[in-house]
Order: sequence, then C-alpha cells, then structure tokens
Amino acid sequence: MADTEPTASGLREFHDRLGQAYGPQRWWPVQDADNPRFEILVGAVLTQHTAWTNVEIAIAGLRKAGPLTAEALLAHDDLPALIRRAGPHNIKAKRLRALCAWFVEQGGFEGLQTRDSDTLRRELLALHGIGHETADVILLYAFQRPAFVADAYAFRIMERYGWARGTRNYERMRRSIEAVGPEDDAPFYDELHALIVAHAKQRCHKREPDCACCVLNDCCDHGRGWVAAR
Repeated sequence: MADTEPTASGLREFHDRLGQAYGPQRWWPVQDADNPRFEILVGAVLTQHTAWTNVEIAIAGLRKAGPLTAEALLAHDDLPALIRRAGPHNIKAKRLRALCAWFVEQGGFEGLQTRDSDTLRRELLALHGIGHETADVILLYAFQRPAFVADAYAFRIMERYGWARGTRNYERMRRSIEAVGPEDDAPFYDELHALIVAHAKQRCHKREPDCACCVLNDCCDHGRGWVAAR
C-alpha cells in the first residue's frame, strides 16, 4: 500500500518499479547533435499543448532553415511559418523569441550555468510564455538540475496512487516530491519524469487504465481497488 504522502523510500520504489517495467528511457529526445541543449529549450516551448510528433516536425523544419541557435531563430522573419505544425504558431514564435533574446543577453549556457537553480527558475518564469512546467523541463533537461516536472501525466498517476488529492496545484506537487527525492541527482528526476510519461501512455491511461498489467497495482489506491473488484 502506498503511503498517503510521498516518502524517500516510497518514491525510490515507485521509480525503480517503473524502471524495471519500462527500462531506461534516455530522455530528452533530440535531433540536432550539434546543438542538443538548445534544442531542448526550443522543444520545451513547442511541446506546450501539442503532441510531440508535431514538435519533431517543427524542429526538423527549423533545422532545415538554418542552424538551431538562438541567434538564427531571432533572425528568422518567417519563424511562425517554420513552426506551424507545433500548434498556435504566432503565440509560440513570440515565446521562442523572448526565450532566445534572454538566452543571448545572458551569455548562453556559459553565462547561465553559473546561476543557482532557484535563480534560474525565477528568471525562466519571468519570461513571456514560460510557465512552471516548461521552466522545470528546461532546468532538468537543458541544465541538468534536479527538478520534478509535475505535468498532467504526473498528476493523473499520483492521484490514482494516492499521493495527490484535492485541487491540482503545480507547486504543491513539485515540492512534495522534491522534499523526499534526492537533492543532487538530476538523472533520477530525468528518468522519473520519462518513466511517468511511459507509464501514462502504456498503462495508466486517462480512460480505462490497464490495472491488470500495471507494475504498481498492488500499492496503488486505484489499482488495489481494481484488484479487489475482480
């Protein structure tokens, strides 16, 4: 049975069970071997409310139009057209430009890497169109800082598991996990987020979750309810 609140041992077991079920995820997926970290910044913005397959198409279009760098993206007059497949392209082009301008002004990764995680997170959240989830994706995958990404998949699974109740609150969820997770282990959070996504897509579906084949069903509130009903 899962604890009513996440614990260090409970979170480790949760992570390890999913790891045994799905294997190493090796995220974040990138196409550009020359600029992989910057591609993560771009992908974090483009994936907002959009399927990842569309993001991949948009990134491929950007790479075809020129180098995937902040300077190149700022120089594209047709940036909205280049990312059209990633959803509301005019809105996302504005967000990308704000992110790229800040990135260049702060000296790129070399300049930003000196910031502590809290400062870097505050600066990201101050940018146009960068919310909590996008900021934490960038912190985790582009800067290798320990951060829990409390996305919709995480809420779905944690609510069923018994670790989240009431009105959804991003900061409350993030802090509850980070409070018991390892302090300086970004790879742990990297795999945790990727495994949650894999589990949500393959087993813990939004409708009709596959509790019969779920590796967590003996300690998940929802799964134990399913088992008891058999």
